[in-house]
Amino acid sequence: MTPTPAPTPAPVPATDKAAPATGKATGVQRQARAVRLGPRSLVALALVSAVGVAAFGWPFLAPPASTLNAHAQDAPWLFAGLLVLLVGVVAATISESGLGPKAVAMLGVLAAAGAALRPIGAGTAGLEPMFFLMVLSGRVLGPGFGFVLGSVTMFASALLTGGVGPWLPFQMLSMGWFTMGAGLLPGQDRLRGRAELCLLAAYGFLAAFAYGTMMNMAGWPFMAALASNISFDPDAPVPANLARFLAYCLATSLGWDLGRALLTVVLALTLGPPVLRALRRATRRAAFETPVTFTGHP
Repeated sequence: MTPTPAPTPAPVPATDKAAPATGKATGVQRQARAVRLGPRSLVALALVSAVGVAAFGWPFLAPPASTLNAHAQDAPWLFAGLLVLLVGVVAATISESGLGPKAVAMLGVLAAAGAALRPIGAGTAGLEPMFFLMVLSGRVLGPGFGFVLGSVTMFASALLTGGVGPWLPFQMLSMGWFTMGAGLLPGQDRLRGRAELCLLAAYGFLAAFAYGTMMNMAGWPFMAALASNISFDPDAPVPANLARFLAYCLATSLGWDLGRALLTVVLALTLGPPVLRALRRATRRAAFETPVTFTGHP
């Protein structure tokens, strides 16, 4: 009697479990985003950015004979309407992206931390540690969350320090751009280690100067009462005013911006690794992009 061969075991089906984000043999796990910018949010962001560019750069966009130069002292009130647009961008981003309670909680914690960090060094050679936190948060949580976080943090900081005024919309927009730019840097899913820290430090260094320059542009046209050779001259051509503006930046804020930039670099290189790990661990555990499903009993 011929023995019956043993049955061949059935192949084990592959599971749908995600591979651990080790970055070794299993590949690198795609980094989650707390806020995904949709069409309405992108349109609102483009609108407020366009108005912001006009608000910051109108001295170089308006010709000397323009009626806008004749009403230069009214510009703070005109461009204070940016605050309304910024609030609209935040509302559109939150409503369209379906920002959940976990993302709202993280937004509140990071905004509170940034607002608390800002007064620590303000007034001391521009040493503002909040910029380092904004760079790392924008990097981990993406450009959408970064823009909301930067704007909300600056607003909370103004309430905390009593810095509410016509300059606040400019600060909110600048910080929103600053934090959003960190989320747009390349290599979000694969670049890690020293290379990523150097990238963030370089971005923080340049962005700190860019922030200071933009805020100079917001306030420089209203220093015309000084009647100095570095103040804005409504009757001068654009090249002459550009030279005046560069001299104004060198004379008034170069040291302040340099202190902010160097502190951002030092903190990014020294405290960057543990802060990045903590933010990425919190992002993984929050599982922002995991759809919520409800199962009921028949």
